[in-house]
Amino acid sequence: MGEAAYRDPPRFELVDGKTVMMSPCPRTMHADVVINIGRLFQNYLWDKPCKAYTDNVDVYLDEKNHFIPDAMIVCNRDIIQRDGIHGAPDLVVEVLSPSTSKYDRGKKMQAYARAGVKEYWIISPLARTVEVYYLKDGQLVFDDTYEDVPAWELERMEPKERADVHEDIKISLYDDFIVNVRDVFHKIDY
Repeated sequence: MGEAAYRDPPRFELVDGKTVMMSPCPRTMHADVVINIGRLFQNYLWDKPCKAYTDNVDVYLDEKNHFIPDAMIVCNRDIIQRDGIHGAPDLVVEVLSPSTSKYDRGKKMQAYARAGVKEYWIISPLARTVEVYYLKDGQLVFDDTYEDVPAWELERMEPKERADVHEDIKISLYDDFIVNVRDVFHKIDY
C-alpha cells in the first residue's frame, strides 16, 4: 500500500456558505492543547448534565455555517445527534493555527455569536495564552487574556505586574468550574 492509503480525507468547514479547508494534520502542540482541554472539561463534567467534546465532532449552526471546533461543551442534550451537534454549543474552544486564525477571530466568531454560543476561547499555543469572550447583546465580547507565565518570569516581576497576570479561568457555565491556564499547557515544553 502506498502512503496515500493512510491519509485522512481533507477536512473542511463551511463559513458563511464558503468552503474553508482546514489543516490536514495539526501540529503536536495543537493536539496536546486539545487533549489537555478535553481532559480538564471531561473531568469536571463527569457527573454533570453538560457534555464535553473535542476535535472531529461537527457543529451545524445553520445551513451556511458548519464547523469542527477543537473543543466544546454542550448542555442542551437535544442538539446532540449521531452526526454531530445541531445548534449552538454553550462553550467553544478554537486553538489557533496559521491557516485558520483569520476565521477563528472573524467570521467564525461572528457566526458563533449569532447562534448564541455563550463563551468562546481562542488559544494560542505559541504565546501560551487563552483569550476568553462572553456573549453580550448578540456579540462575543472580549473579557480577558490568561497567560501561562513561567515561574522564573513571575519571580522577576514587580508585585503590580504579577497581580495583572491572570491564571484561573472561571467558566461561566458553573459557579465552581475553574481551569488554570497552566493546566491547558501541561507538558508542552517545546
